[in-house]
Amino acid sequence: MSCHPVPTIGVTTLVTVLAVVADNAWPTVLLVALAVLTGQLSIGWSNDVLDASRDAAVHRPDKPLATGAISRGAVTAATAVAVAATVPLSLALGWRAGVVHLVAVASGWAYNLLLKSTVLSVLPYVVTFGLLPAVATLPLSAHPWPPMWVLAAGALIGVSAHFGNVVPDLDEDAAAGVRGLPHRVGRVGSGVVACAAALAAIAVVLAGQGGPRTVLDWVVTTAAVALAAGALLALRRNPRSEAAFYGSMAIAALGIALIATSGSLV
Repeated sequence: MSCHPVPTIGVTTLVTVLAVVADNAWPTVLLVALAVLTGQLSIGWSNDVLDASRDAAVHRPDKPLATGAISRGAVTAATAVAVAATVPLSLALGWRAGVVHLVAVASGWAYNLLLKSTVLSVLPYVVTFGLLPAVATLPLSAHPWPPMWVLAAGALIGVSAHFGNVVPDLDEDAAAGVRGLPHRVGRVGSGVVACAAALAAIAVVLAGQGGPRTVLDWVVTTAAVALAAGALLALRRNPRSEAAFYGSMAIAALGIALIATSGSLV
């Protein structure tokens, strides 16, 4: 659990799908998956190492370091291994994709080290998620960047992920002295922002693709709105519900599916 498995697997899967859509060769797709996976593991593990004392103080049962289920030394060592693997795996994609991915990972670390308890807490999510689509396209022979609308959709997904992810833990975070932007907005406001940002990402993808709307476009849009409504309803019934996070990630997956139907990222 210290690696934050759901976000780690989710982000790795989404970027790997984009690498496939961009028509990379399968060895490159595998490298993208491994680089993103190790980068996300390093971010998740370092987050729990840095927060270990605060999590223990508020008795977080979902944090193995706080409960003593795993030692801080073990997670620190795992973090070091993940970082050591991320650098060569990223650069194996070519220096352009490698540098972009390492900047995205460094942005995640900046959240852990500096920005988590500030009003700028959303900024690393915007940077990291906004850059990740480029990791899927820059390894190609022409080293193209994705269209701006893809980068914008990624950034919006990052906003959604940040606000949705912290909703269930707002009370514990506040008790531990963490006051990022979602904590200042509040639980309901954060749920609304998470869902609205995810829906905005869908709108950006549809606008970026242009052309007449297809049946698939309408189906995806309807499903996204239904997911957002369901997540907010669940949050209203249970303030600690994780529905805003899972709902926004499901909407993000729908956005990736729309991008995939376009045939290419470049």
